[in-house]
Amino acid sequence: MTDIARLEKIAKTVRYLILKTTSAAGSGHPTSSLSAADLMCALMFSGAFRYDVNQPDHPNNDRLIFSKGHASPLLYALWVAAGKVTEQEVMTLREFDSPFEGHPTYTFRYAEAATGSLGQGLSIGLGMALNAKYIDRLPYATYVLLGDSEMAEGSQWEAIQLARHYRLDNLVGVLDVNRLGQRGETMYGHDLEAYQRRLEAFGWQTRSIDGHDMAQIVEAFRRDGAEPDRPLMIIARTLKGKGVSFLEDKDGWHGKALDEDQLAQALEELGEVDPQIRGAVSLPEDRLPERQEARAADRASYSPGDELATRKAYGRALARLYPAFPDIVALDGEVSNSTYSETFEKDYPQRFFEMFIAEQNMAGAACGLAARGKIPFVSTFAAFQSRAFDQIRMSQYSVANIKFCGSHSGVAIGQDGPSQMGLEDIAMFRTLSDSVVFYPSDAVSTEKLVEEAARHHGLVYIRTTRNTTPIIYAVDEEFRIGGCKVLKRSDGDRATIVAAGITLHEALKAQVELEREGIAARVIDLYSIKPLDVETLRAAAEETGVIITVEDHYPAGGIGEAVCGALSEDPVPVFCLAVDKMPKSGPPDKLLAFEQISKGAIVDKVKEILGEKPRSKATEPEVCTKAPEWAEHERLSDADMPCDDGRSGKL
Repeated sequence: MTDIARLEKIAKTVRYLILKTTSAAGSGHPTSSLSAADLMCALMFSGAFRYDVNQPDHPNNDRLIFSKGHASPLLYALWVAAGKVTEQEVMTLREFDSPFEGHPTYTFRYAEAATGSLGQGLSIGLGMALNAKYIDRLPYATYVLLGDSEMAEGSQWEAIQLARHYRLDNLVGVLDVNRLGQRGETMYGHDLEAYQRRLEAFGWQTRSIDGHDMAQIVEAFRRDGAEPDRPLMIIARTLKGKGVSFLEDKDGWHGKALDEDQLAQALEELGEVDPQIRGAVSLPEDRLPERQEARAADRASYSPGDELATRKAYGRALARLYPAFPDIVALDGEVSNSTYSETFEKDYPQRFFEMFIAEQNMAGAACGLAARGKIPFVSTFAAFQSRAFDQIRMSQYSVANIKFCGSHSGVAIGQDGPSQMGLEDIAMFRTLSDSVVFYPSDAVSTEKLVEEAARHHGLVYIRTTRNTTPIIYAVDEEFRIGGCKVLKRSDGDRATIVAAGITLHEALKAQVELEREGIAARVIDLYSIKPLDVETLRAAAEETGVIITVEDHYPAGGIGEAVCGALSEDPVPVFCLAVDKMPKSGPPDKLLAFEQISKGAIVDKVKEILGEKPRSKATEPEVCTKAPEWAEHERLSDADMPCDDGRSGKL
């Protein structure tokens, strides 16, 4: 029988720790933590939560995610009460180098994922629940603490829909309805029925309770009587700042710590506290996940000269590589017949999850799957990855091992028009810490780079192309992270053309035409945009005197800027051809020409730089330079200076 009085004593001690740590830090969210203290103490120490506290990585531990990550003082205090963190340690809250950060991150070993940007925890929990039910086939449950403010986020309702669709009866949400957000009352205040009606309309089972009645809370967490195949939401009416009279249900206290006098008053109101009291956490079943042994993958088979879209090669690569990487899981946003992840789905349907047009939830679920040791490959159109950027951004703080694939990149998709053209995606993924960005140009390089992505631990973005492209590499060609390929080279090269993906083929055609006119040009396939092969780029700059980058992407944050940054200390000019006009619908070749990233535009630019034809301001593409010394180069004169119209300049 549950000792309710003991749980209440533990909750009082947890409140004491919340107040002490936030006051010592001089910042934090004590009131948001206090409102959920009873809920979380009941969960962890009543027997509902099953977790081996000495083995945080035990595969059958229940999982607990604080979607309302600003309640991190509560999370840390719970682990003091569990006997795994000392009061002295947690008093370093928010200090530099402390694992007890302002919002949970991977530095705290009991945090499942980095949270704090609201509306993401339920999606992460959904990924963990998918893993338990369909992949590892383990009985662990995933609990997610939610705030009422974040229920306004659309990503929550994406997750709520998908959780019911996948019958995740192992997913439990705990909704802390404390009425007050950062600046006042939340959308529904204390109207629990409003949340209940909406959640039940989406197929969830609900239990509405008083979030400060310990007996009610304990009863709500009992899993006996839960309906099969339906996720559960516990909707708890709470008071922000519960336990301290001058904080309880009072506006204006969000994110504010108490000063010394206020802390003394609050602790006096709490009354007698036992700082040494500890709660016991029930052990999980000692069950291990289903595992498949890795075995050698079949060899890819392609012939030079054949044509295949890199998006199709991506799907083939996933299916081919799965035996060698049996932790691969594929997620797609209802475009698998365009991204070609359907190839993987047909061979391994049990490892494929259709996430529908809900990209934010898809990225969050991938983070949850990655946290449970899987290798999620997340695919949709490159343009639509941008919808999920906040989830993608947050996944870097979880050190998540996720691979994203963006198909239908650039104006080269043609008639579908600007809404479908990924033109910002390279920039987006380049901004992420320690990310890898690949842009293959043919089927062979795609296959090899998908394999590199699977092998690498961390965030990887693979950009694929809609249209077919010729196969230019032999199947035994090697590709590595941070490499590039010099495809055309001679001792007499007078310029270097750097491209990737669709524009690489334009560059190769331009090289042939330039050669006919007696102009030797080097061509580099920059398949690894991040990290870059700086050594090869620097050698090309020194040997040819000028770099021209060509990309089917906006100038900001793309290949041109990456190359300019890499060569910022070299006195060699870098000219950037990129998409700088408003795109429109039309045939791909016309769009490439319109944006001046086609074969003809490359030829014209090389000849213009080398003084082979008069400069035409009317057709001048966007140009950048990366060092002030470039205008003194022997092949250029002041008349050749780009940036004289003020549109661009040194990077």
